[in-house]
Amino acid sequence: MDIAVIGAGAIGGTVAAMLDRAGHRVEVTARGAHLTAIRQHGIRLSGAWGDHTAAVDAAELLTRKPQLVILATKAMDAPGAAADNAPLLDGVPLVVIQNGLGGLEETAAAAPGSPVVGGLCLIAASLTAPGEIMVTTAAPTWLGMTDPAASDHAARLAAKVLADAIPCQVVSNFEGARWTKLIINQVNALPAITGLSVQEVIDHPPLRELLSTSMQEAARVGLARGIRFEEVNEVTHDDVVRLADASLAEADFLPLRLRAYLGETPNPGSTLQSIRRGQASEIDYLNGAIVSAGLGAGVPTPVNERMVELVHQVERTGQFVTVDEVLADRD
Repeated sequence: MDIAVIGAGAIGGTVAAMLDRAGHRVEVTARGAHLTAIRQHGIRLSGAWGDHTAAVDAAELLTRKPQLVILATKAMDAPGAAADNAPLLDGVPLVVIQNGLGGLEETAAAAPGSPVVGGLCLIAASLTAPGEIMVTTAAPTWLGMTDPAASDHAARLAAKVLADAIPCQVVSNFEGARWTKLIINQVNALPAITGLSVQEVIDHPPLRELLSTSMQEAARVGLARGIRFEEVNEVTHDDVVRLADASLAEADFLPLRLRAYLGETPNPGSTLQSIRRGQASEIDYLNGAIVSAGLGAGVPTPVNERMVELVHQVERTGQFVTVDEVLADRD
């Protein structure tokens, strides 16, 4: 199949390389040194799924109309990327792989002629150099429709194609899956603030306690809004209820479970990767989305509010916050 991947970063590039390995014809969009490297030597993939060099076509914008599009930019960039490529998207199923809340709907509005499928990717991957990506944790991708009443034909078609390359499944309760992924994505903020890996944050008991608190806030907001959390990476609705009700001493069961899942290869998290590249992060769609939803539900989210402030501070100043400063701020 002729497949396009808009945004060949760590996740998009991984998906593109795996689709190429599965025998699909792939075109990707990228910019700058990353685009130059892909044109020169392809996407060099290494890590959990083995080594593969994908000789894909690459440009800043799509050059041909595909049969399926994967859009894997940051949430705030996705509507613009969809609009920029709109002439070649009309009528083509569009899978939007994205973190957080809000961005999927914004992207769908920018591509009114395409059936839009939501994608949740649990792969952990890092862009180690232009054109080079390392998969640190292999994991499935969940697909679904934001409107549970809508036909899931496009989602099932996309899942059938993607399953040639990566583990993939369709869920009917996609909104619940998004909220479960939002809780898992709480691991991103503290690495972006401190410059530590996700594993280092979880291995540090006071930082782990802070992470647990931010997860608890997210769980309480979602439950207050009536979300039925979908199982994602073995995190279930019952786990979220347990998290919301747990004492602080007991709430670290979820960070510790995620720590075991991530293994020993340092995972910077997507937000820290953006910071290191001098790019704006998705924090407003992650912890910021929890703050906004909490305001609407009447649930306080002070830890998430502060994490959003600190990530934006690091973006603005280029300086990480020391662990002592983070913990002193908490106290």
